[in-house]
Amino acid sequence: MDNAITVLAGATGDLGERIARTLLKRDTKLRIIVRHSSNPGKINKLQSLGAEIAEVDFNSVPELTKACSGGSCVISALSGLRDVIVEAQSLLLDAAIKAGVPRFIPSDYAIDFTKLPPGINRNLDLRREFHQRLDKAPIAATSILNGMFTDLLTGQAPMILFKLHRVVCWEDADQRLDFTTIDDAAEFTAEVALDHSTPRFLRIAGDQSSARGLVDIASEVTGKKFRLFRAGNLKRLETLIKVTRAIIPQSSVLYPPWQGMQYMHNMFSGLAKLEPLDNGRYQGMQWTTVKDVLSAHLSR
Repeated sequence: MDNAITVLAGATGDLGERIARTLLKRDTKLRIIVRHSSNPGKINKLQSLGAEIAEVDFNSVPELTKACSGGSCVISALSGLRDVIVEAQSLLLDAAIKAGVPRFIPSDYAIDFTKLPPGINRNLDLRREFHQRLDKAPIAATSILNGMFTDLLTGQAPMILFKLHRVVCWEDADQRLDFTTIDDAAEFTAEVALDHSTPRFLRIAGDQSSARGLVDIASEVTGKKFRLFRAGNLKRLETLIKVTRAIIPQSSVLYPPWQGMQYMHNMFSGLAKLEPLDNGRYQGMQWTTVKDVLSAHLSR
């Protein structure tokens, strides 16, 4: 497979760019599919690193098929709502099949939503909907599930409240949660793309910690005494989600406030826990812990 080409869509996004850079460091032949309207600065950077660029109309299956031609694996790191996760990915999938690409990695990168009942997380339901098409397609697919991106703990996810020295907990302070950094998810994806014997699902967690464990880590890293902030049980969180969604629907926004609350509910319920883990599949992987991320954040 020396002449094999890995095809990547979504490389102008954060995760996609890291996947691209990881593959290029390994001297992989990489073709990046971009829209005509994509950021030219990002495209030029990736091209300077050695990536081949294919500018396409994402509504054109013939153009996408040409871009996938000769590929050994198509990776999707696309991010968006139904028009992207279901519709655009479906066109990319159709193109991969028409081009004879044997493998497809969808843009999942989440908790194990296959274990969740439909209707309790909008963004994850979109991935489930795409899977209904993917699982019927004549192509070998591998989904990568990695829990929550650890990077979000430094501010974007309202879980560790650094100024208040609190860690938010919903119901069970000892429920173990799955965390993986964006860099580790990107590196694992690169390994998967170059591994032609992968199963339908691979589950990874760079670290696992409960809310109580996060209290200990935050206290150690900052030198300040952190405490649990018990926000309530999951029923209360469900009510808050409904109220927030009614007041601030933001149905066209990718991450409205209630979407993050849905994700917290799913994690603290334990239903979407990743198990068993496939962390040991690739011997060279060095996993980044929550402590590593918080220490790096506070040293800046």
